[in-house]
Amino acid sequence: MSNTEAVDLLLSARWVLPMSEGDPVLDDHSVAIRGDRIVEVLPTDAALQRYQPAKHHDLGEQLLMPGLINAHGHAAMTLLRGLGNDLPLMEWLQEHIWPAEGRFVDERFVADGTQLAMAEMLRTGTTCFSDMYFFPETIAETAQHHGMRVQACFPILDFPTNWGSGPDEYMRKGLALHDRMRHSNLVTVAFGPHAPYTNSDEPLQQAATLAGQVDAPIQIHLHETAGEVTDSIQSRGLRPSRRLAELGLMGPNTQCVHMTQVDDHDLKLLRETGAHVLHCPEANMKLASGACPVQTLLDNGINVALGTDGAASNNDLDLFGEMQSAALLGKLTAMDAGAVNAHDILRMATINGARALGIEDRTGSLEPGKCADVIAVDLGDILAQPVYDVMPHLVYNTNGRQVTNVWINGEPRLVDGELQRFDLHGLRERVRQWRETISEADQA
Repeated sequence: MSNTEAVDLLLSARWVLPMSEGDPVLDDHSVAIRGDRIVEVLPTDAALQRYQPAKHHDLGEQLLMPGLINAHGHAAMTLLRGLGNDLPLMEWLQEHIWPAEGRFVDERFVADGTQLAMAEMLRTGTTCFSDMYFFPETIAETAQHHGMRVQACFPILDFPTNWGSGPDEYMRKGLALHDRMRHSNLVTVAFGPHAPYTNSDEPLQQAATLAGQVDAPIQIHLHETAGEVTDSIQSRGLRPSRRLAELGLMGPNTQCVHMTQVDDHDLKLLRETGAHVLHCPEANMKLASGACPVQTLLDNGINVALGTDGAASNNDLDLFGEMQSAALLGKLTAMDAGAVNAHDILRMATINGARALGIEDRTGSLEPGKCADVIAVDLGDILAQPVYDVMPHLVYNTNGRQVTNVWINGEPRLVDGELQRFDLHGLRERVRQWRETISEADQA
């Protein structure tokens, strides 16, 4: 054993899906981890000869893969899950969601809602999420406390909210958060102008300028519905995407959420600017907003990542379910059973998400030097049998409850299905209190 190399953790499993170049599925492999980084992915027999681990987890008939990346959501809105079901987007927003937010959203609401969302995401294999919501300082602090990776997008709107008086205050607070989290290895901060229809030209231009100065990403809801595009053409003579481009907001750091309405001009713009598309299929279907033409985007070399949107419009944050929905909707939209295949979908939920968020050097695949963000999925359960082809099996046969273990930066966050660092009893009681209060107000 004198020639062995010490590592902190060795994870061994029947399959490893590193999502590295070529996206191989590796049989009987292990992931060696030292500190918060992956040292090597190699056959288990070789790993046991080469490394002396402080801990060795042999996971048997399970699969190891990168933690999933939820590229767009509103975590605290988990407290509004199921409010105003079966309504179109603007009626849902104007008559239920916005009134509830105006009355109840504060730091306590955001802390409890974000914690509830994180518990669900960790339990179902998500290790990194992007969030656009009020009180992003609270979101960042909550994620950091629970050891979860997050992109906190601070919201920018033309009008006052519970978080601030308008664009100037939103950007001042957001930049302060960016400075505060500059050296965090879990939190990145992005500009979050809500949408073209809630932002006038001046704050959009200002956001583009400031984001460029501090090299921060920009995430924005864009082309979510046909009505949004039609209204913009009628009022401004421009599609929203073209308006954003003319204001300097479209570029390789831009994350366009939804994009259910895409024409040839939009495709050309996305290609030329290098902007990313964040696809939220279940929310788009539930609100009847439209369907993102994913295969067309992929065929044009546009990076597409996957998000759940908020639980208020989804109604869950299980990215395994979202993967299946994205695959099926993608095929139906293209009218092609071979479109948006399992390989594409798994990349959308891992490395494409990391690329969209600008953190592909840290996470999104299991490769030496990257952060040890790893999940284990049980494919040995009788409900998962037989397993012929692992990648399609993960997309079409697997749900988030089959996730057994989660590590972020090499630290356990889910152990044999049990969440770490969470007071679930206290969280359930706080959520019950919120439900009673919000339900009473919504029905009044």
